[in-house]
Amino acid sequence: MTGIYDQDLDKNAANHQSLSPISFLRRAARIYPDKTAVIHGDMRRTYAEYYARCRKLASALATKGIGKGDTVAVLAPNVPAMLELHYGVPMLKAVINTLNIRLDAAALAFILDHGEAKALFVDREFSALAKEAVSLAKGDPLIIDINDPEYDGPGELIGEAEYESFIANGDPEFDWSLPDDEWDAIALNYTSGTTGNPKGVVYHHRGAYLLAAGNIVTAEMTRDSVYLWTVPMFHCNGWIFTWSMSVVAGTHVCLRKVAAPNIYAAIAEHKVTHMGGAPTVMNFLINADADEKQKLPNVVNFFAAAAPPPAATIRALEEEGFNVIHVYGLTETYGPAVVNAWHEEWDALPDGERAQVKARQGVNYPVLEDLAVIDPETMQPVPQDGETMGEVMFRGNVVMKGYLKNPTATNDAFAGGWFHSGDLGVWHADSYVQLKDRSKDIIISGGENISSIEVEDTLYKHPDILEAAVVAMAHERWGETPCAFITLKGTAPEMTEADLIAYCRENLAHFKCPTKVVFCELPKTSTGKVQKFKLRGMAEDLAGGKSFMPG
Repeated sequence: MTGIYDQDLDKNAANHQSLSPISFLRRAARIYPDKTAVIHGDMRRTYAEYYARCRKLASALATKGIGKGDTVAVLAPNVPAMLELHYGVPMLKAVINTLNIRLDAAALAFILDHGEAKALFVDREFSALAKEAVSLAKGDPLIIDINDPEYDGPGELIGEAEYESFIANGDPEFDWSLPDDEWDAIALNYTSGTTGNPKGVVYHHRGAYLLAAGNIVTAEMTRDSVYLWTVPMFHCNGWIFTWSMSVVAGTHVCLRKVAAPNIYAAIAEHKVTHMGGAPTVMNFLINADADEKQKLPNVVNFFAAAAPPPAATIRALEEEGFNVIHVYGLTETYGPAVVNAWHEEWDALPDGERAQVKARQGVNYPVLEDLAVIDPETMQPVPQDGETMGEVMFRGNVVMKGYLKNPTATNDAFAGGWFHSGDLGVWHADSYVQLKDRSKDIIISGGENISSIEVEDTLYKHPDILEAAVVAMAHERWGETPCAFITLKGTAPEMTEADLIAYCRENLAHFKCPTKVVFCELPKTSTGKVQKFKLRGMAEDLAGGKSFMPG
């Protein structure tokens, strides 16, 4: 039945346009043409220049036959060309595929073929890796070199043209258009692939638009905001901040190498207001040498994500002058879509308790429709008692379209009308979600569930521990017990396995304490997540009496 509000009230060009984050850049360039958009070393570019260069890039790609639905891959660190590709590619209704610079050639070759890349932009530092990947791939993409003036290391130019010469003949007035449908793909991102080939996560223009705006609301950003690029732009498109900053015409500060001295220097020089990273980045800021640190010129808002930050790490970073904004999400949710939305009354809590509250993952972004902790067997929400475990699930417009060419995995991920995160957590009475573990990381000892995150949080409170990770290890009597992998601070006194186990027994229920402690450097992904699958393999060797060389 047609109601009165459906009669002669159709969509048309005047009242309906597809949502896309590329429209934010056009607006910023029109309103703030002379505002500094991008800083990189000594280079400064205004929004007018930034927009014109993106249009020239789109124009140049169009002359090479790149168009709707074509995949354009890029292998580069956080350089200005990466920002421009995030606009120039979707201006053609093509799809940007940012590649993890830490992957090996075989994994990159798989991604290039699976995503059917028509073009590949390569930073000179990674030319040898790209050359090998292309030689292993079945496809033959157009290769364009990025010769960043801030890079002075080895690497040959392997492409048909260098980036600057490639866009030089492009049209700065190129007449691009919004997508035909906001559901059209804008980006392709690959999961880590720790168990087989990585899965291709497809984002649409609508989701990218909403999450870009959601970041701005969550971070309370303005046109005076200065964002330092410590999150890899290849990771969930830089948690969508590649597009977010154009919403308010804020300033990007590119950072080719993420190291404590570089970060502190950039904050001091550019008065950075926002940045982000994994607990790994938090740790090296906290533990940087005194001569590497600089006094912060203002409070710096730090988006903490990628792995659950221990309360002790949050507290230590805030003592350095940072304000930690704890966010949570997955590649499948465009990066962060959950935030520990702060309450003013929590400011009065004692420091330790305040940090503990901030360590909770939180509630849904305004642009995420729903977030819940659900029993995956019954698909019913768990009680909001802060104790009953369930799977964290998402629903809304900032959830991926699905996995490329993988309908089985897509259907499994969306079973029951929710996106299944694979993360286990509890739901508190105030609706805040708190992660307890990945479903594959939970430790079951004598029938009792042990959260590896809880054990790690306790370990991080030890003043001499730099990093800690806990996995299950087979046990003849209990089935599984915790095995802890520890990296000590450089200033730490000599410590034994017995010392650490005794410390845990003083601070945890005894059944939750590690029965084995290994001192080593923790293996990590490029985004700072500990590679627990490697640690599980090491623990399996230990349980089987095998030896290994800690990495």
